[in-house]
Amino acid sequence: MRQYHETEKKEIQKLAKMYREFLDAGKTERECSSNICRIAKEQGFENLEDVIREGKQLKAGDKIYAENMKKSVIMMEIGTDDIENGMLLIGSHIDSPRLDIKQNPLYENGGMAYLDTHYYGGIKKYQWVASPMAIHGVIVKTDGTTVQINIGEKPEDPVVGVTDILVHLSAKQMEKKGSVVVEGEALDLLVGSQPMDKKEDEKEENPVKAYVLQLLKEQYGIEEKDFVSAELEVVPAGAARDFGLDSSMIMAYGQDDRICAFTSLMGFLYSKPSAKTKVCMFVDKEEIGSVGATGMHAHFLENTVAEVINSQGEYSELKLRRALKNSKMLSADVNAGYDPLYAEVFEKNNSAYVGKGAAISKYTGARGKSGSNDANAEYLGILRKAFDDAKVEYQTAELGRIDAGGGGTIAYIPAAYGMDVIDIGVPILNMHAPYEVSSKADVYETTKCYKAFYEM
Repeated sequence: MRQYHETEKKEIQKLAKMYREFLDAGKTERECSSNICRIAKEQGFENLEDVIREGKQLKAGDKIYAENMKKSVIMMEIGTDDIENGMLLIGSHIDSPRLDIKQNPLYENGGMAYLDTHYYGGIKKYQWVASPMAIHGVIVKTDGTTVQINIGEKPEDPVVGVTDILVHLSAKQMEKKGSVVVEGEALDLLVGSQPMDKKEDEKEENPVKAYVLQLLKEQYGIEEKDFVSAELEVVPAGAARDFGLDSSMIMAYGQDDRICAFTSLMGFLYSKPSAKTKVCMFVDKEEIGSVGATGMHAHFLENTVAEVINSQGEYSELKLRRALKNSKMLSADVNAGYDPLYAEVFEKNNSAYVGKGAAISKYTGARGKSGSNDANAEYLGILRKAFDDAKVEYQTAELGRIDAGGGGTIAYIPAAYGMDVIDIGVPILNMHAPYEVSSKADVYETTKCYKAFYEM
């Protein structure tokens, strides 16, 4: 990490505080999307749906946002240049690994009540046991009413969790491979042990389950059948915290990839107006392949750009295709921070180091770059100049040693339009664990990096 002067140190701490608040406000993709839309409104952005409904014509300087199924967001600032000549885009994802509660989840066993779960994304399942967990999400009733659920975050809230076998009886468990030390079907959430009060002549087959249902009815007005139309996510309880005796880092859930969502949002909002139309995009489902109606494989970006072109009275299919093809994009996703305790899976000369700035990855993927975008050298040259001119601290990195594993991002998907795309993000430790660690300096430098991109 380079030496920062006092003014920069204050800026770093201010940005870090804002980042922690951003994380706490959005522990699910729904919450994150809602928070981003709130910020957009406060910053004077207009809902694209209102623009379309009112038949308004967009012009240079106008700011709009669009939300997709309450799980993805696109923010745009219209530039003076014809959009057909391309845009400047940064795209991140706002979903994170977690446990999802199943549609028929509640059961009683051994005098205790549980919620059955299905893990989401790539996790080490043994990391998600014996820790305080919170439940976030929505339950939609048949009358259309949406019930917001957030249990476990307030100091007075109870927490829940997945139990683990005691070490005294774990001889066979300890002989298992790490991938099966805890099985996926064993990640059930303990939520109660108190039976429902009953009269002497009454019988209740599952009194603990019945009491949990009674509490849910009293507090949220929901019944067991309402779980069918629910999206409930189990995430680590508690706020983002400063990490390290020097408070130089941040430990929190969901930093993959909300750290890039935050820094790209800040870079977008802090950047000067550009001749190019600027786009900041936040998508869902990256952790499971960018699938579905809210993932990057959906046509949310394409449809939004089409609506913007149409609102300018100039729509044609060819203009839309040219706008996408001529664009330049940063795929904003995290990289693995070099961990000297596990040096065997890294190649030191091509690793991202925590505290040394934004990490540029020309390619990601696994084995022989499988699933990678592999950006053009010409594009890298353009970006290097922009970052050097803005005095951005950056580094280049691969995701670990060849054949040690690997991973992908959304980069290859928009690249299919023919636009230039490259991965640039923040190095973090403990990726996909319940609590990940990042450097405050990297939050600062990556924000500067994204800002420089929008101003190039």
